Amino acid sequence: MNILFIVVGGVIVFLIILLLFPSGNKSDIQNRLAAFDEGMPADSVETIQASELNKPFVDRVIRPFLAKMAGKRDPKDLKKVQKGSLKKELAQAGYPGGLTANEFAVIQNLFRVILPAASAAFCLVFLPGLLILGTAMGAIIGFLGPRLFLQRRIAARLHKIQRQLPDVLDLLTVAVEAGLGFDAACDKVVEKMRGPIPEEFSLTLRHMRMGQARRDAFKGMADRVDHPDLNGFVSAIIQADQLGVSIGQVLRIQSEQLREKRRQRAEEEAAKAPVKMMIPLVFFIFPNVGIVIGAPAAFQIIDEMSKANLGGN
Repeated sequence: MNILFIVVGGVIVFLIILLLFPSGNKSDIQNRLAAFDEGMPADSVETIQASELNKPFVDRVIRPFLAKMAGKRDPKDLKKVQKGSLKKELAQAGYPGGLTANEFAVIQNLFRVILPAASAAFCLVFLPGLLILGTAMGAIIGFLGPRLFLQRRIAARLHKIQRQLPDVLDLLTVAVEAGLGFDAACDKVVEKMRGPIPEEFSLTLRHMRMGQARRDAFKGMADRVDHPDLNGFVSAIIQADQLGVSIGQVLRIQSEQLREKRRQRAEEEAAKAPVKMMIPLVFFIFPNVGIVIGAPAAFQIIDEMSKANLGGN
């Protein structure tokens, strides 16, 4: 058991050393940058070094380590990750932490190795009787934790998109009817609002400025987000662009439809509330109310019965 603890501790220390001191040969770009730095004034080099040191620990150490580990993966595995559902799920979640699909896959693999090992080491030292259970729990959390985190981020972001889309359409409608073009109206949304939809609009406009057609750029946004309300909005915009229909009229109709959907969802949630409240009412609230109301009367009855028994004796 002591040998196993030493092995596990050595693995953890080795991984920490890899995180803190990533090794490897410099790339050509790094060599060229180093040569460029040699010809720069000393104060400029110090300023660059100071700016690098001022970055958060994650940006200075963790992100380069993840990028390095992602670059060392098997090319076949990289293609599977790129073609699989992980890339789309990260796009739906808004790329948390700026992680790519390959970097997130590296994090998954690290969790699957480190958490079971750390749990086993902890149980060996402090809870030897729970070694198997602790290791199993660490393995379960290591395998499921990153995916559960990603699914929660996706659900939260899609909920924000659903709530924000009617307000975005209102601003687009006002901007277009005031005389702005649709692209300028989208720029106004990015400028005036914060949230997942302005972020997606910003990325879509960037693609359009790089030469991508409006139809393809907005279709790509719909594919990234994959929300029914946003898909309907994008389809309406593409059809209006193809048929020459007034964008302002289409936006107003879409805004009214989405507000009606939001009202219907609120009514649906309100109708579900009594059913959801039934279980806590029956199992938690009603018994406590019964105890509060009935307990004094029960104690009084018991007291009277005990007095009657004493009087009879």
